[in-house]
Amino acid sequence: MTHLLKKLLIFLLLCTLLGFFFSTQRHAETTVHKEDWLKIQNDRKTRLDSICLSKNLTNLKRKLNVQVSRQLFVDENYKFIYCEVPKVGCSNWKKIVLLLMLNLSRDTFEVSQKEIHKTNLLKRLSSYPPKQQEELLNSFTKVMFTRHPLERLVSAYRDKLLGNEPYYSGTVANQIKALFRKGKNFTGAVTFQEFVNYIVTSNKEYLDVHWKPMSLLCDPCNIQYDILGKYETLEDDVNHTLNRIRAPEIIRYPDSKFYPQRTNKNLTTQYLRKMDWNQIQKLMELYQIDFSLFNYTFTAEMKMSFSG
Repeated sequence: MTHLLKKLLIFLLLCTLLGFFFSTQRHAETTVHKEDWLKIQNDRKTRLDSICLSKNLTNLKRKLNVQVSRQLFVDENYKFIYCEVPKVGCSNWKKIVLLLMLNLSRDTFEVSQKEIHKTNLLKRLSSYPPKQQEELLNSFTKVMFTRHPLERLVSAYRDKLLGNEPYYSGTVANQIKALFRKGKNFTGAVTFQEFVNYIVTSNKEYLDVHWKPMSLLCDPCNIQYDILGKYETLEDDVNHTLNRIRAPEIIRYPDSKFYPQRTNKNLTTQYLRKMDWNQIQKLMELYQIDFSLFNYTFTAEMKMSFSG
């Protein structure tokens, strides 16, 4: 056997082993068996359908809202539609959609976190004619992910109002300060209390997408989502979703350990301590439909966190 042939065989063997590694890795990370996961999905859909019916939120004959259609990203290669809900891992999901759409077997870390929100390569459902929109919604696998409304709110505040994006830390912050600060004192960051007061006194239909109710973004009462994922069960829901659409094994959702500063339950509780009961009640009213549809509760820890 020649030296060149030996090298070729070693190369082929490595390719085979790598292929096996990627093919088993996602399955190994899926801790909930498919049957159990499907039951969880069925329970989520049953509850959602029941709440939609009881609250008279279903109107299948209604024309698809333009704003909702803009939240829906389409991949024709894998017949997949993802509804973008900001602060629920949407950046990574958009990376996945982009890789699937371009048919690239790459790691999601190879796609820039900043550029994914600016790219014109992603296709929104709103870019299709109305008749084709309906056809895609009826035939593609549709997915949306949710998160506890108050944790999502805290995450939005930390990222946008305490971050360094000029629009939010500048323009939006100054709007909030002008509304709630006497003497127009614009120094210092917007407080969480000011942020909450701004949100609960605004028209919910026109709220920024980062804190707009999830039910208004994706309209789950009138769009029959095939998969209802949750941030709280992210790993299993993502892996089962990617397996279902037969995505290449190398395309994986980034591990949460790479985001140590992300907002969690404990951090959310700390922020809720800064609020009074009146603010809590107004937030609960604003996100009431989200709490009901997606089966989130105002936990004991959260109840104990506020003063007054």
